[in-house]
Amino acid sequence: MFSKIVIANRGEIALRVLRACRELGVKVVAVHSEADRDLKHVRLADESVCIGPAASAESYLNIPAIISAAEVTDAEAIHPGYGFLSENADFSEKVKQSGFVFIGPNADTIRMMGDKISAKKAMVAAGIPCVPGNGDPLSDDDKKNLKLAREIGYPVIIKAAGGGGGRGMRTVHTEAALVNAIAMTKAEAGSAFGNPTVYMEKFLEDPRHIEFQVMADSYGNAIHLGERDCSMQRRHQKVVEEAPAPGITQEQRNQIGERCAKACRDIGYLGAGTFEFLYEKGEFYFIEMNTRVQVEHPVTEMITGFDIVKEQLRIAAGERLSLTQDQVRFTGHAIECRLNAEDPKTFMPCPGKIEQFHMPGGPGIRCETHIYNGYKVPPYYDSMIGKLIAHGEDRKSAIARMNTALSEIIIDGIKTNIPLQHDIMNDSAFIAGGQNIHYLEKKLGIS
Repeated sequence: MFSKIVIANRGEIALRVLRACRELGVKVVAVHSEADRDLKHVRLADESVCIGPAASAESYLNIPAIISAAEVTDAEAIHPGYGFLSENADFSEKVKQSGFVFIGPNADTIRMMGDKISAKKAMVAAGIPCVPGNGDPLSDDDKKNLKLAREIGYPVIIKAAGGGGGRGMRTVHTEAALVNAIAMTKAEAGSAFGNPTVYMEKFLEDPRHIEFQVMADSYGNAIHLGERDCSMQRRHQKVVEEAPAPGITQEQRNQIGERCAKACRDIGYLGAGTFEFLYEKGEFYFIEMNTRVQVEHPVTEMITGFDIVKEQLRIAAGERLSLTQDQVRFTGHAIECRLNAEDPKTFMPCPGKIEQFHMPGGPGIRCETHIYNGYKVPPYYDSMIGKLIAHGEDRKSAIARMNTALSEIIIDGIKTNIPLQHDIMNDSAFIAGGQNIHYLEKKLGIS
């Protein structure tokens, strides 16, 4: 096991990684921006290094500064968390070239899975079901693109090959709108991702978002830890996640989960990863793979009793997977509500000082947050300030416990989305389970 690592992130995920390191006896170096000197994990770390101003581009995305911090503190490895540089192949490559261990997949794997076209080709080769569409880059030949759209069948969706986070996508319902939609998506993709390449797929009109958690070591072993339902979304951003997914049978779980594990073995995957699918009419369709730990990993941990972050560290240190597939057990149901510093009606970010914070408790409740009384939520980063997780013997019990926890939690001084989460937990359609990815936006009146 490593003696010391750098956590190249901030907020609740940085604190989550620090806790895993503490359990394994690993010392922690916290890198932070000038605006984040008072983050909880910075205060708790063995060492801390300021790597730049508040702006992410000059701090958390500053590769030379992060590697320099590892050098001056004699760290052995770097954990990227999620977001920021976690899926940046160049970062993984430079970490390795500098003599450190990147706690995640190798650069070639990140690069392959980060490009939606090469990822889809790899998944087809591995036997993973994909959304209809050939997955090839669209050319500037309008006639050829129109012909492809007719073969796939409208509506279609134009996607940026290097996109992510719900950006770089445009749905097309008619032939008349196709050519312009392709041109606009190419322009947006080039501006946002530095890669104007786009491709075309069938647009599924009534899907759910279901993803499978996988873990793989450097000895050719790979397992899946079941699925999560992340269909409660706004603007392609997840709001509520749960595990297992309502209505998914054990047979489906075994079939798709094993295919995901096999795909990991085929591509030489290393560490934690997530296969994301659209699920419609009993069929799974691969959309992308996240080559990092997910925001929603706690719901999987709650139903399996398996520590995903500690396993990331063990695998990166050269150890074998600590579980085989037949040792994975699923118990009960878990739900996660993302807690955001935002107006619950307008969704505008709401930075400011936390005047009072009270964490909920009770059986099956887990609260992952970096905030505390007096902490000032900065305006420079994502508005998520924590996650509330409830585990119960079944879905009904988990929802009831979440409702209680949402009633107990106190965050004064700023606005949060807690009222929205309360509303979702008491929504009859959510309680019934199995709603599609458009349900929340329709409920909120978002077109």
